[in-house]
Amino acid sequence: MKTLELPADGLEGLKKHWRADALSGFLVFLLALPLSLGIAKASEFPPAMGVLTAMIGGLFVSLFAGSRLTIKGPAAGLITICAGAVTEMGGGTEGWHLALGAIVVAAGIQIIFGVLKFGSLSDFFPHSAVHGMLAAIGLIIFSKQIHVLLGIDPSTLKGLEPLELYERIPHSLMHADPRVTLVGIVSLLIIFGMPLIKSPLVKKIPAPMVVLLVTIPMALIMDFKHTEPAFDMAKIGDFWANVGWNVSFGAIGSWVFWKYVLMFLFINSLESLLTVKAIDGLDPWKRESNFNKDLMAVGAGNALSGMLGGLPMISEVARSSANVNFGGHTRWANFFHGFFLLVAMLLFIPVIEMIPNTALAALLIAVGYRLASPNEFFKTYKIGAEQLVIFVVTIIVTISTDLLIGVGAGIAMKFIFHIFNGVPVGSLFEAHYEFEEKNNTYFIKFKESAIFSNLLGFKKALHAVKPQRKVVLDFTESKMIDHTFMEMLHHFEENYQHQGGTVMTMGFDRFKPFSKHPLAARKYSPEVESKLEIKLTTRQVALRDQAEREEFVFYPNRVKNSLKYKDFPFQLSGKILYEENVLTRYTESAKIEIADVVLQHGVRQEQRETSITVLMASDLDLPIPAFALEPEGLWNKVSDLLLGADIDFPGNPDFSKKYYLRSHDAESVKKFFTPDVLVFLANREEIHIECHRHKLLFFRKRDLTEPSDLVYLQEYALAFIQVLHGRTQANPGA
Repeated sequence: MKTLELPADGLEGLKKHWRADALSGFLVFLLALPLSLGIAKASEFPPAMGVLTAMIGGLFVSLFAGSRLTIKGPAAGLITICAGAVTEMGGGTEGWHLALGAIVVAAGIQIIFGVLKFGSLSDFFPHSAVHGMLAAIGLIIFSKQIHVLLGIDPSTLKGLEPLELYERIPHSLMHADPRVTLVGIVSLLIIFGMPLIKSPLVKKIPAPMVVLLVTIPMALIMDFKHTEPAFDMAKIGDFWANVGWNVSFGAIGSWVFWKYVLMFLFINSLESLLTVKAIDGLDPWKRESNFNKDLMAVGAGNALSGMLGGLPMISEVARSSANVNFGGHTRWANFFHGFFLLVAMLLFIPVIEMIPNTALAALLIAVGYRLASPNEFFKTYKIGAEQLVIFVVTIIVTISTDLLIGVGAGIAMKFIFHIFNGVPVGSLFEAHYEFEEKNNTYFIKFKESAIFSNLLGFKKALHAVKPQRKVVLDFTESKMIDHTFMEMLHHFEENYQHQGGTVMTMGFDRFKPFSKHPLAARKYSPEVESKLEIKLTTRQVALRDQAEREEFVFYPNRVKNSLKYKDFPFQLSGKILYEENVLTRYTESAKIEIADVVLQHGVRQEQRETSITVLMASDLDLPIPAFALEPEGLWNKVSDLLLGADIDFPGNPDFSKKYYLRSHDAESVKKFFTPDVLVFLANREEIHIECHRHKLLFFRKRDLTEPSDLVYLQEYALAFIQVLHGRTQANPGA
């Protein structure tokens, strides 16, 4: 559980939150070290240059970045561009130095883009095309790394295109090195097996570090250093001697140089901005990043990294998601991640050189799988069949040609779909709307089409809206709304409501969605009829029957109601998507609401959803301080050892041993938890209880509760409230 106060920034944030940020930074470092080595090696760069990039992203860029929780470092999404640049510019050391020149020039343009406030240009690109590009990169990564995992000499694969590399897989399987392959397979089992273990402690341990802890001893036992070729082991060499002025602009007059400048600029900026936007959605404190400032910071980091020999960096999605999950509070978590990488390069290079390359290949195969997993295809199809077509076209063209042509093909396909669905050519790039302010209420009427290519114009209108007002969005004169616009609208509604405003939409009942996805594209249809059709699931039927027996009112519908749970600690590591299956009743002591709450953890390829059944007790005539109480486990003990945040009661060791209690107002909580309250909790089943704004929240586990167990949850909550009433009567001054 995290504290509820908004973390300070700058030196004040370091002073207040250094323990939490140092812990998160260390755990992210464990994830970043092997990935940075693997990404650099796959990019045809010296492996340690990936670590140099991450060090600069942490120690340098974090100091003036525009985002708080993103981790800067090398990304798998840029592997194919880096490797292509090195190869096409001569290969080897010469190709590396010339590729650095393209990186530095692209970084300079990136800084100019930030100064010119181009940070919102990422909105122009349809998400299905971007995800298709990343899926293609994932397939390309797999096509190369599967041979490394099998122990094949990389020099025999140089110059082969992705399709040729796939054709070569049977040959590599026939000639695989059994011992190297065994280490690679064990690595894959660890990477894909650990997420299946439900232990909260295991989920906090970075799988890449477990891979190293297992595979380094395996390589030592089998004496890889003396029995296997040199290409099967990681090689750092004299790292600090190689860090210096490595950049060369000798190819600046060639078309190849400028092609890669454009590719570095486009993919790097797009990927970084999309990650910043996604991580903002997971920020427990709902802080908004400065996209232009962050773009300039990443550009400055890329320029420094390129000059010294490193790869281009972005706000990396997997490490940023991990930072949120590990409890990072401020930008100092990124700084600490870079600091621990610096320590590793100072003290542990001999250990790092014990890493077998097949383990690094396994890590990259896992990254490639996440980018192009079957789930990515399924998620895209759920949004709409036309999105899947754009997604697949982008993949095919990218693998057959290159990234820029692939993304261009995806965008062209998107335009074809829009024109086919009746979008006027005149509104493809121009936003048509009416804007009016009256009596502290904004009225915005959207006309013709609202799609990705005219999105910036509509965002300009929404940015003109002042906070804490009422906004009415009227779509009665619109003909077409695409998925990219729907996502932007969803984020606007959520952020504006968190700022205390109200958003109302009109006219959506005139549209026919392309799928059942809530953010699917939709087209005006005169034949569509507004009707309510609810088909109950097996769980909903059981909940309805339980509600009738217990005299609850049952609402099965999905409702976006994140404000209801705003700042409750249980959702601080995720983002509330919606609640459903709400049971409501009034008792003598409180209003009781039981609901299934769906949270999103991670973003983009790292995204997963969890459902938790919670009980909220409100309308309480009790002054209760904010706190978070949960059963104490091993991870809590480690956290308390480092952060010292657990509130204990020496007079009731049973409670202190059983529960982990936190609050930003420890003194008030100590007064509130009287002996009667402590005895009640110590003698009952372990449960999660949180309080915020004098409302209590109860849940038994971070999962759905069976309908038959809801009676116990309600009885527990009411009994706890009765104990609190007795405490108040016995201690009227408390």
